[in-house]
Amino acid sequence: MKVLIACESSGTVRDAFIRNGHDAMSCDLLQTDSPGPHYQGDVFDVIDYPWELAIFHPPCTHLSVSGSRHFEAKRMDGRQQAGVSFFMALIRRSAHIPLTAIENPVCIMSSLYRKPDQIIQPHMFGHMENKATCLWLKGLPLLKATNDVKEQMAGMPKSVTDRIHRLPPSKDRWKERSKTFQGIADAFANQWGASQQMEFAA
Repeated sequence: MKVLIACESSGTVRDAFIRNGHDAMSCDLLQTDSPGPHYQGDVFDVIDYPWELAIFHPPCTHLSVSGSRHFEAKRMDGRQQAGVSFFMALIRRSAHIPLTAIENPVCIMSSLYRKPDQIIQPHMFGHMENKATCLWLKGLPLLKATNDVKEQMAGMPKSVTDRIHRLPPSKDRWKERSKTFQGIADAFANQWGASQQMEFAA
């Protein structure tokens, strides 16, 4: 399957699909952290290719409710509107792609666009951490948990379970926070890469 992983510089999701035998390419304004098929540039340069599956990770900085205290300023200077416009442009420009997923944390798109089809957590896929992630799906089944470790997390300190939210300030903090967990990337590739064999979500 021809797969586009957009707004990804880590290569994590792209490489998971490649390991499963797919023709996958990542795309981002940044260079890839992991050698492999990657277009460094605007996703709209490559979106019209006949992809069969696309997974989009649009920037969430101006959309996520975790930063709601900054919303007024971001609306005043147009940053939030630009973020919403990019999200919606991905939806419009990917209309020709049969299978698509848009990934973002809990954000204002749930009300401005529509509610997500699914909200997943890293602990559903073997990572003892909390990070609610929304998925807006077209033609794809809901992800099934592969190794839910939620019970093992009971009693663990928040410094562990909420690690991703408590990272100290650094120039790469945003990058670490936005990177897809390996267990989730593998679930994307294993389940959506074989989506024609599965029962699709309504």
